[in-house]
Amino acid sequence: MQGIEKSEKFFREKGLGMIGSDFPELLPRIAAGLAGRGSECFGFDDEFSQDHDFTTGFALWLTDEDEKKYGFQLQRAYNALVKEAFPDAPGSGESKLGPSEHGVVTIKDFYRRHTGLSEAPRTWQEWLYTPEYAFAESTNGKVFADNEGTFSRIRNTILYDMPEDVRLKKIAARLIAMAQSGQYNFERCLKHGEPGAAAMALHEFVRNAVSLIFLLNFRFAPYYKWQFRALRELPFMGESGILLETLLIREQTAAEKSAAVENICAEILTYLRENGMTERAESYLEPHAFEVMKRIRSAQLRGLHVMEG
Repeated sequence: MQGIEKSEKFFREKGLGMIGSDFPELLPRIAAGLAGRGSECFGFDDEFSQDHDFTTGFALWLTDEDEKKYGFQLQRAYNALVKEAFPDAPGSGESKLGPSEHGVVTIKDFYRRHTGLSEAPRTWQEWLYTPEYAFAESTNGKVFADNEGTFSRIRNTILYDMPEDVRLKKIAARLIAMAQSGQYNFERCLKHGEPGAAAMALHEFVRNAVSLIFLLNFRFAPYYKWQFRALRELPFMGESGILLETLLIREQTAAEKSAAVENICAEILTYLRENGMTERAESYLEPHAFEVMKRIRSAQLRGLHVMEG
């Protein structure tokens, strides 16, 4: 059983009863679930995940008003519930890099912790410059209950309402970065006798390709540690993760690596043409980045440097 399944089972078997008996007035308004940092929030946990910062639990997301009134008592009740259910569990699951995703937290603090914003993005700047992994962290996992709906409203806005102009701007930036790093600089670095720089060029190509594939799937790329794992679950080009991973880890000739780069670019270009993002015939991605830029309606976004975003 995955960590998120254990968390939901714990919430439904123990958490709901505790809230219903000790805080009945909160039951119609509280949101609960598991989301944020950690392999269990993405559903990627395995036997190696439990060596640090790993406990079974769930989050109780409250409005600011409810947290002021009930937060301290609710946290104490939650701690007692966990201690009773898992008396031998190690520590609190706290990490030196940030607080646990379990227990009581305000809705605003949860989103601020992960995206820097206490609400869903409201401006194109907030959408464009907030890291994609931050959006992935704030919308992964599962909401077990949310009768009041505020937590889910923010979550769903992030998941489904990114402005199309912003997505197009990001797509254009990824395309030109892939062209420069993989289709151009990789071979040139080798010709200059710089194999280390060539390897970095390939890394940049893969990094931008992964981000682009997520964007084409209307999804957010998670933290690098989980990108290949998450990539395999995408409907479009999910299988390309094998080819991209091969570029990083397998011994191949320069010609083989260049051919793999071109194969990935060709598949992306087919998608762009079929979806009306470009009409050009070149195999080099750079001109297609500018074609995508032309389809951006916002003059402010269209006026940004093509690589920005």
